[in-house]
Formats: sequence, C-alpha cells, structure tokens
Amino acid sequence: MTDPLIRFVKERRRSTGLTQKDLADRAGVGLRFIRDLEQGKESLRLDKVNQVLALFGHRMAPAPFRMEVNDEEG
Repeated sequence: MTDPLIRFVKERRRSTGLTQKDLADRAGVGLRFIRDLEQGKESLRLDKVNQVLALFGHRMAPAPFRMEVNDEEG
C-alpha cells in the first residue's frame, strides 16, 4: 500500500467509519470501483476517482514528476 492515492482513500474511509459499500453509495460509484481503487487497479476513470475524493474535500491534480532521460539513447 505505497501508492499515495490508495493510502489516502483507505485512511480517510476508515477514519470516518465508512465501509467500502458506504463510500461507494455516498460517492455515487459502484462497490466494485471502490474495491478496484483500494487495490490499486491501474486503469480507473478519473471522473469517478474525483467523485470519491470530493467526499473528503480533495481532487486529483498534477504533481511534479521528473523522468530520467538518457541522452545516449537516441
């Protein structure tokens, strides 16, 4: 559980006493989506992720990221 998104959602859900089903119902998404989100599925709809995060006063946003570039490859 190293992914910050997974950790955030699980911690917030648990700290507010919500089950996965409760969170799904309140966010207006399916239980399967919450399970996929908390298990780190790599292909999730961003609009649905934002529906879940909105319950906690958050949303997805760009974050700094630096890829190492190897100039020798070409």
